[in-house]
Amino acid sequence: MTITKTNSVTTAPGFAAKEYLSAVQELLERVDHAVIDQMADAIWRAYEARKTLFLFGNGGSAALASHFACDIGKGTVLGGERRLKAIALTDNVSVLTAWANDKSYEDVFAEQLRALAEKGDIALAISGSGNSPNVVRGLETARTLGLQTLVLTGFAGGRAKPLADLCLVVPSDSMQHIEDAHLCASHAIFLAIRERMKRADGV
Repeated sequence: MTITKTNSVTTAPGFAAKEYLSAVQELLERVDHAVIDQMADAIWRAYEARKTLFLFGNGGSAALASHFACDIGKGTVLGGERRLKAIALTDNVSVLTAWANDKSYEDVFAEQLRALAEKGDIALAISGSGNSPNVVRGLETARTLGLQTLVLTGFAGGRAKPLADLCLVVPSDSMQHIEDAHLCASHAIFLAIRERMKRADGV
């Protein structure tokens, strides 16, 4: 790629950050904010019932599952004694590779849920397309086990949408825009939970 300098500012021809960010801003205005609030409510009710939040996804969505588990598991600790239990099923490489090798990659999340989850827990799945086989299998297993299912997805929702009790479908066919919106939604949920924690702990 040829890099040019104009007035001491380095630019790359063909790439316009302003256009990209403007498109993201416009997309965020069209995201269903009420669903995000409903997800925060569901996670708060699970916390009050001493349930666990399980998160999973692939690729960039796996990174967000881990990020979200950190935010909502540690970032909500404000001095109170009781903490929100959050587990990213993407984070144990040994377990992931063992199930993928010994059974199939489609089962890496489902088998972990069978071992760890209890009725009333929450499964939050993240999939840009909504069609990742292991995410779909994880949601199917979650429903069988009596978990509430939350999904962050895009495009038309894919196979994950009908398996969700609450589904945020980002109205876009750009995976990068979808992932940006998912991160914003996760931060909105995290901050909503954190504020409720503050009030509950009297902070």
